[in-house]
Amino acid sequence: MTARIEHLVTSGTFSLDGGTWDVDNNVWIVGDDHEAVVVDAAHDAEAIAAALGGRTLRAIVSTHAHNDHIDAAPELAARTGAPILLHSDDLPLWKQTHPDRAPDGELTDGQVLTVAGVELTVLHTPGHAPGAVCLYAPDLSALFSGDTLFAGGPGATGRSYSDFPTIVESIRERLLTLPGDTVVHTGHGDTTTIGTEAPHLQEWIQRGH
Repeated sequence: MTARIEHLVTSGTFSLDGGTWDVDNNVWIVGDDHEAVVVDAAHDAEAIAAALGGRTLRAIVSTHAHNDHIDAAPELAARTGAPILLHSDDLPLWKQTHPDRAPDGELTDGQVLTVAGVELTVLHTPGHAPGAVCLYAPDLSALFSGDTLFAGGPGATGRSYSDFPTIVESIRERLLTLPGDTVVHTGHGDTTTIGTEAPHLQEWIQRGH
């Protein structure tokens, strides 16, 4: 079976720095009929488990540790036996949501995860969060960008643990160098492509200052 990308939207809240907001999150499932990985177990472990069906879940990959991207991860791990993977720079954020449950493994820059014959390369892209990562799957012409890059610009950097110059550098150096036809599967909202976003880098920089 060839690998494919599946998508579901889950709803809940995002909380940081004393505020709480209603959010819809994109959950991405990459795999075939037999095995899969989940990118960002957001809000609803039951819905994600239902979408997986009987497939073996190889990993729960957290693009970063804001609560709306990890709140359902421990329950999904308990249901499936899959390890939760997170970049170690985001452990302080993780502990705000799950003080009594550590991730099961670390994501490191350049690490390759393989599922259903497809390689997903971990790109460390700090800025929105210190341990933010994207996953690049060249065989699928796909980038899973978490909250680093959206249709229309970089992820938010107005709250704790985030930094605008850092996210711009991450996007410039790590993401806009990818092929222009790479489809960007974001943490919230619509997909886009690298080619669509690349011409706007200067605008974002001017807007951000």
